[in-house]
Amino acid sequence: MERITADEADPSEAVEGVHLSALAAGERMSLQKFRIEPGKEVPTHSHPHEQAGYLLRGELTFVVGEDSGQREELVLQEGDSYVLPGGQPHEVSNHGDEPAVGIDVFSPPRTDPDWKD
Repeated sequence: MERITADEADPSEAVEGVHLSALAAGERMSLQKFRIEPGKEVPTHSHPHEQAGYLLRGELTFVVGEDSGQREELVLQEGDSYVLPGGQPHEVSNHGDEPAVGIDVFSPPRTDPDWKD
């Protein structure tokens, strides 16, 4: 068993106001903690990893899909969970008044993302 302490999970600022911390990772999945400040967003992107998450605090607006009329907007509240298939374009923003904090699980593991220092 491997343990990752809070001190080892030092957050990186992936984009302005968006802080991500790589947590534990195994052979088939990895964990990431996120904190998105009010008024900040993660621009449209995609990755080959399936992504499931849980919103611990705050509110987030996800926009999923492409510009070809297949775009869907979903507002998530504290306690909501979600799943995105690998390769699906998505963006997320915090239109609320408090930081949005949650946990993402990636499969296969996302152990060396481009945002990481």
